[in-house]
Amino acid sequence: MFTLAYVPGVTPGKWTRAWEERTPESPITLLQVPAADAADLIRDHRADAALLRLPIDRAGLHAIPLYTETTVVVAPKDHLITAADEVSTTDFADSVVLHPLDDTLDWEQLPGKPAVERPATTGDAIELVAAGVGLLVVPQSLARLHHRRDLTFRPVVDAPESRVALSWLEDETTEAVERFIGIVRGRTENSTRGRPPTPPKPAAERKTPTKTASRPKPTQTAKRGKPRRRS
Repeated sequence: MFTLAYVPGVTPGKWTRAWEERTPESPITLLQVPAADAADLIRDHRADAALLRLPIDRAGLHAIPLYTETTVVVAPKDHLITAADEVSTTDFADSVVLHPLDDTLDWEQLPGKPAVERPATTGDAIELVAAGVGLLVVPQSLARLHHRRDLTFRPVVDAPESRVALSWLEDETTEAVERFIGIVRGRTENSTRGRPPTPPKPAAERKTPTKTASRPKPTQTAKRGKPRRRS
């Protein structure tokens, strides 16, 4: 069995389907975990690998970046910033911007005005945005995950981006982990990497080609001419 953890907003479906098709004898178990817990889940051996967002504490972990997400600002549909197709942080510098405790964006300086209290989770922050308390800047996948009809979002061109990565323990790059790495990197099922090598046949099963004995060529019989008549 292979256990894969993943953080909210990340969709491992296409990779897990490929695993099930290629490795039906070894089922895959999915665990959705809070972003802050994903790395510790690997270190505690509760998951073989995890799909998480960088940056993380990389001590003892491998991490392969897979893709980069667009960063968006979530706002009520009637907010002024929704008039533009994309915005910058200066466009909402005078607005309250919520910064949940599970935020994974690597800010050098937080945009906007700070809220009185930080929400515990992104889900809590979404509820406050809907209540008109402030705005929220998150990876686009999280904005879609917490979609509400009364809210919308716009790309933020100068915000830090979120990178999704596959991570596992440095000292435990197992055969199963190698196989999953091959899947997320798009290797085909017939690739020699990401799947176990075919074991060599035992010596007793190896067949040595035998030479076919050459048959002797048939001897040619001398042709006899017709008997000559005596005159």
